[in-house]
Amino acid sequence: MLTIDGLQYSNWSRAIFEQMREGGVDAVHATLVYHENCRETLLRFGEWQRRFEEHSDLIMPVFEASDIELARETNRVGIFFGAQNCSPIEDDIDLVAIMRRLGLLIMQLTYNNQSLLACGCYEAEDSGITRF
Repeated sequence: MLTIDGLQYSNWSRAIFEQMREGGVDAVHATLVYHENCRETLLRFGEWQRRFEEHSDLIMPVFEASDIELARETNRVGIFFGAQNCSPIEDDIDLVAIMRRLGLLIMQLTYNNQSLLACGCYEAEDSGITRF
């Protein structure tokens, strides 16, 4: 049976990666960004690329489900990314495919506030999903 941490945000370090591996975690959904725009999201991908290189004995990126099995087989923790809202795509729907290729596997339509895609729970009136 696989053990997957469904959502995590941490002060990532080698010690954290070691604890996850020692705890039997096979994969982690890591929050990549909260409200960052496209450029800031790309910077977060860069930070993670360095982590993957520096800690390749402990962690690896996940782009598809089979990568989780590979992480388990190689005694590493697979890391897959999510965004807490749609700010990484700004106002360009084509950025969805680009973010996906970079490894952003999960993207909420909104967090608490209105986004280009949907109404958030803090809004006085629920306008639902937008036309975007």
